[in-house]
Amino acid sequence: MTTTVLWVTVLAASLACFALKLAGHLVPEHWLADERVSRLTGLVTVALLTSLVVVQTVGDGRGLTVDARLPALAVAAVALALRAPFVLVVVLAAGAAAALRALGWG
Repeated sequence: MTTTVLWVTVLAASLACFALKLAGHLVPEHWLADERVSRLTGLVTVALLTSLVVVQTVGDGRGLTVDARLPALAVAAVALALRAPFVLVVVLAAGAAAALRALGWG
């Protein structure tokens, strides 16, 4: 890919992001006050965050992979289900991944 194509792509993506943000400011406020819209925005946020976690957990850039990140995610899910503080959830998941990697699993 040439440098020119790369910069054109970056500039086009930047303009698209700016236009999307501007469109968000131009939406009438009474549309946003609707209960369905607020419920939908909450669901979209959860769906996007979930998809990001899944892609970062089992993706390696070329395909799917199962390594120490997947059991670490399971440990984090259990800790969250038990209502552990978020910092503890992160420490437990990182510790699980580190322990599995020390044992030689990916």
